[in-house]
Amino acid sequence: MNIDFGALPTPCYIVDERLLIKNLEILHSVQERTGCSILLALKGFSMYAVFPLVSKYLKGITSSSLFEARLGFEKMGKEVHVYAPAYVEQEFDEFLNYCDHIVFNSFDQWNRFKGKVKNFNAKKIACGIRVNPEYSEIETPIYNPCYKHSRLGVTLSNFRPKELEGIDGLHFHTMCEQNSDTLERTIKVVDEKFGAYIQKMKWLNLGGGHHITRPDYDLETLVRSILFFRDKYGVDIYLEPGEAIALNTGFLVAQVLDIVDNDMRIAILDTSAACHMPDVLEMPYRPHIIDAGKPGEYSYTYRLGGLTCLAGDIIGDYSFTQPLKPGDRLVFCDMAHYTMVKNNMFNGVNLPSIALYNEAEGIKIIRQFTYEDYISRLS
Repeated sequence: MNIDFGALPTPCYIVDERLLIKNLEILHSVQERTGCSILLALKGFSMYAVFPLVSKYLKGITSSSLFEARLGFEKMGKEVHVYAPAYVEQEFDEFLNYCDHIVFNSFDQWNRFKGKVKNFNAKKIACGIRVNPEYSEIETPIYNPCYKHSRLGVTLSNFRPKELEGIDGLHFHTMCEQNSDTLERTIKVVDEKFGAYIQKMKWLNLGGGHHITRPDYDLETLVRSILFFRDKYGVDIYLEPGEAIALNTGFLVAQVLDIVDNDMRIAILDTSAACHMPDVLEMPYRPHIIDAGKPGEYSYTYRLGGLTCLAGDIIGDYSFTQPLKPGDRLVFCDMAHYTMVKNNMFNGVNLPSIALYNEAEGIKIIRQFTYEDYISRLS
């Protein structure tokens, strides 16, 4: 890696286009081998500066809100798919201008809005229903769309076959950061419960959570799973990962502001877990830092904290070969997905700058934020 992280402002997200292309080539190969369509889920990665690049490989985007749908329509210009747990009446007419596929979370939602879809004359919009197979291998309830009393999708006992007229496809999403062996077990349940309805459909969406670009991911099982449904039912297959597109393609560069001591050394950074990498607190997880180790692995161990007043704004404990001092830079890895899309300006803390790197142009600063971005969110 030859990015000069010292040339960046801090804090700063930077996405390496070389790594992004590597992921996109893997995803494109799956499309070529199976005939499926892979969509970028904007909830995971919405960096529209790279949409022209992504559009060379993928079929379009999938969105969960009006703003995401509009962003994909305007900045990608390919297929736009929409799913939301419920649609807002005042927004629905505008939705129709942007989307090619729209998935409903319940039959009541479908019945409420199908007249608007039918009467929309600008283009034919494919409609689907999300199903809940009541099977998932996700252990953390907040990320499990099939946990008990989930609001996401129609269970078999609540499925209404008599109300399928006008429905072209079914959608299920049961996974989170998982390998294809989980998908293979899941599709057996989906097929057993909903196979009689899938055979009446034109397409089937296998949702997201597929960690396709992870180094240990089993592509052969994914291909086999896709072909199972395509060959058995003759349906078009869609996948909509967000994380797999940007996995391991980005970094967050931060700077040490101060070192304090309270029974251990604590480094305060110019970044924040709460503001700039909220999944560190929500998942939770411990991001990797270049040239850092686990506590005690190297000579100098520090707790890394953010610059907000939230007591729990803690990134984690790390060790280093040399003492940290104000001005030192730390580079956090895998910071492209679920960072920019989830960050916030709590405490008035500014957002990290956004940059791109490619070999032809080097570092490009895409966006820097100011007080105007902060005040524009308030009233």
